[in-house]
Parts: sequence; structure tokens; C-alpha cells
Amino acid sequence: MTREERERIISEDYADLLVVYSVDQQFFEQFTDATVHIINNILAIVHVPVSQITESAVSELGYSVMPSLYGIISQASLEASGIQRIRNIPSFDLRGQGVLIGIIDTGVDYTNPIFQYADGTTRIVSIWDQTIVSEDDPEGFFYGTEFTRDQINSALQSENPFELVATKDEIGHGTMIAGIAAGNEVPERGFSGVAPDAEFVVVKLKPAKKYLKNFFRIPLDALCYQENDILQGIVYLRDVAIRLNRPLAICIALGTSQGAHDGRGTLSNFLSLQAETIGTAVVIAAGNEGNARRHYHGIIDQRVGYDIVELSVAENENNFSMELWGSSPDIFSIDILTPSGEYVPRIDARLDETFEFSFIFESTRIVVDYQMVESQSGDQLILVRFTDPAPGIWQFRVYGRGNLSMEFDIWLPMGNFISSDTFFIRSTPYTTILSLGNARIPITTTAYNMVDDSLYLEASRGFTRIDVIKPEIAAPGVEILAPSLNHDFVRVTGTSPAAAHVTGVAAMLLEWGMVRGNYPSMNSLDMKVFMTRGARRNVNIEYPNRDWGYGILDVFNIFESIRVGIR
Repeated sequence: MTREERERIISEDYADLLVVYSVDQQFFEQFTDATVHIINNILAIVHVPVSQITESAVSELGYSVMPSLYGIISQASLEASGIQRIRNIPSFDLRGQGVLIGIIDTGVDYTNPIFQYADGTTRIVSIWDQTIVSEDDPEGFFYGTEFTRDQINSALQSENPFELVATKDEIGHGTMIAGIAAGNEVPERGFSGVAPDAEFVVVKLKPAKKYLKNFFRIPLDALCYQENDILQGIVYLRDVAIRLNRPLAICIALGTSQGAHDGRGTLSNFLSLQAETIGTAVVIAAGNEGNARRHYHGIIDQRVGYDIVELSVAENENNFSMELWGSSPDIFSIDILTPSGEYVPRIDARLDETFEFSFIFESTRIVVDYQMVESQSGDQLILVRFTDPAPGIWQFRVYGRGNLSMEFDIWLPMGNFISSDTFFIRSTPYTTILSLGNARIPITTTAYNMVDDSLYLEASRGFTRIDVIKPEIAAPGVEILAPSLNHDFVRVTGTSPAAAHVTGVAAMLLEWGMVRGNYPSMNSLDMKVFMTRGARRNVNIEYPNRDWGYGILDVFNIFESIRVGIR
């Protein structure tokens, strides 16, 4: 790849498209100037001038080609999960020795002592900072800068470490995740990571490009990342683990409300493939969308022919989008009634088409994309994008044609991509797990309060849109002690710390199974069985269920059953 082609990866003048090139060789012929970066024998990232990406890109290129945009999910106790009890059994004193923990997030504060050995050297094998332009990009990735253990150690001995290794975690989310999963013990503060003897490999993601934020109507100041950069980060983690011949536990505390929520998207499928690999754990945070009122589930009464959806839009709301996914083979279409009473008649369902609407009494502009058969899910997608949305109650009638379930779901954007005061009047808290958490094979984690064993109120809830059981396990996630960017500790809440906790437990399992040779074929499916088998359950609750999955993580129960079984 030439230097000019490399610059396209980070340039705001070039768009990134995620393509299944092995089955669509003609895709590239429609662009006059395209650079292809092959990821594996299936996927490629294509860089084309932004000027060639129009408002009709979904109908012209396909929804899955446009990378989804992901945000961080959250801004612990070892006793509650039975970890301290299991450490009191000498042969089961598992601390993650010999295991790598992979973090794909906002980076890590490598100067924090909780990521160092007693002699002051780093526990970080390497950091790939996608945001720093240099000639030291990882082999085969063509952008960013890779910092090695030796470079980090040299920086730690310097009076000004960031002059030698410039990577920083300005947000703190990645540092928090890494610390909970495997930070050093700090007895005087009552802190310990779950697997304090594990080592780290870290990817700091580069921010999403402006063209993609504009396309999906996400605020330009919102912190978000592109699907293709996350995918590249996963490949990097696997490459490092293979090179070092070490088992790997990956923590994904990122999510998006984009996609069909069925586990069949490009990145979800890729994560499932990685999770099936021997020696690999993939743990994903469910999200914090359970009470955000951003999901609507509808069933069309065939006698009426439509369902009415009411959306309350806040004053001064930013531009935003919403996605309607209809169950196949039924066919869906919509009409629109604005807060001032202007009416867009029913938009007939078409194969792949883009419609644009403006109004007399509203300054709002709406773009509606119809995809009759979205390539990855096989279901129908109606993408609605709002520019300068008028405040008040918007009404959509969703029409259905068919004789099956006539069910559909609509999602608004996650987290800080939209105001909390924009919501569906008749929302449902279920099927709100963010898209990556719906991937079939990885371990999806929800959060609970270890003080009273209550579910974290804001946690996203299952199942997937096609009723796959998610989440699988609940872990401590309310008022958890975690490292901050000033080398102190703060209390954090959400499914991100819960996922970090489970990632540390996965490292313990990998140490027992892979490093110690007790279960040399272990992968995420095996770990999922161990965790759900040992989960603590309330006798008054039926499991699995949409809130708790199979119950509360209990490591002592996992290893007690193993210990008894091998006597």
C-alpha cells in the first residue's frame, strides 16, 4: 500500500466502506477512484472520495456497506462473585497468569502503577494507538502507531514519559475497563482487579469520520468509533496473541443501536468467529438502554392494517436517525404526521429506494431509505434520518402486508447520540441490548447491584430480535471501584464495569484451562457453559430470562463443581 493510499485511511476526504468482497467483485467498478484494503478472505475496507457518498448510499450500496457507529457504554466486588473464596483454595488461586487481556476502547493510562509490576516495568505487551500518525504502524494495518513493551518501559523511566510514548487515554473509559479486569491489588484502597497477574494488549480507537456522523445524523461532538476500526482492532489483538502463543480475553464495552439486533451484522459475525477460536474469550457489555425509552416493538393487527407509533422529540434536538426492522417475509411501509399536522402519505414499499421530504410549516428535512431485503439479516429495513427535527409529537403509521407475525421493531440512537428527552411514547425496555451484545457466541454481560442483588435499573435487556438468549450472565456493575485518570479511584456504574469483571473471570478460566493444561480446547462457548452452570439463581425467578440471563456470576460455584468433579 502506497503512502497516498495509507493517508486515505485517516483522511476526512475519503469514506470507508465495509465490503464482503469475495461475493461482490462488481462492487468496486461503480467508483472512479477506490483503494481496497483486504482484511481477510471475506472482508475488505474500501476507501473512496467522500464526494461519491450521497444521501442515497443505503439504497445504492446497501446498509451493511456503511460502517456502523459505536459509542462507549458506561462513564466491584471480588467477594460478590466468589473470587476471594476460590483464591483460598491453593490449587485454584487463579490470577490470570500467562493470559492476555485485550482492550479496544479509549486507550489506557500506561503510567498508572496498577498496570505495572513491582519493579516499575509495564504489564502492557503493546498499544496500538490508531490516532497517532507515524511510520511505526503495526505490520499490515497501515495507520496509527504501535508502542512496544520496551518503548513503554523506557518511557516509564523518563521524567516526561509522554514525550517518548505519546499515547494517552483522555476519556478514562479504557483505563477503567482495564483496571477492573486486571489492575494490580492496592490493599490500602480496597482495590484489586479480577485477574491481577494477566498482561494487556490495548487498541486506542480513532474517532469516527465526519462524513459518517453526518450521514447517520450523529452530533459531530459525540464520541464514537467506526465499525471497521473496531474490526481492525480485533484482528490486531488476535495477531499479538498468536505471535506470543498466549490465550486472550477480549473486553468489548462499546455498542450501537444500529443494526437488526439479531447478531447477524458484519462485526457481530466476526466476533462470533473469534469467540469460537480455541484459547479466546470475547465478553461484551449489554448496554445501558433498558429504561431509555428508545425502543418500540409493534405488532400489526391484520384487521386494522397498521400500527400507530408516537415519537416525542425534545426541544433543540440534534439531527438523528431511527431504524425500523420488519420481520420477513412480511412487507412494511410508513406514513408520517408532523407535530404541526403536515402529512406525508403512505410511502409505498420499494425494492431499494431513497425518498426525501421537506415541509411548509416545519424546517425539518427527512430522508427515508427502504431496503426490502437487507443483506445480512434478510429482513426489511426502513431508515429514517431527521435534519433539524421539529419538537413535539411525531406520528408514524406502520403498515404491514402479509399473513405471518407482522412484527417490527424501531430503535433510536444510543447514549449521547441523542437527547434523553426524545423517546417513544409507548416504548418497551426489552430487546434493548446493543448490537454487538446480540452476537451469538460471545458472552454478553448485564449488571447488578451486589449490595441487594437487584438488577441495575438502566441495564439493557434481552432477548435478541430473533429470541436468542441474551444476556447470559449478570456481574457486579453498580458503584464499582475503578481507576481514574489522576491515579486515584472512583465509583463507576453500568454494564461496562460488569463486562470488565467477567473478562477478568474469563482470564482466570483461560489460566486454568489453557495455561495449566486442564482444558486445552477451551473457547468462549466452553466458558459460557461454565459461567451459566455455576450462576447463582433466585428460586423465585424463572431462568433464563430477559433481565438476568442465567443468573449471577459466581466463580466459586464454577470451580467448586470442577474441583469436586476431578477428585
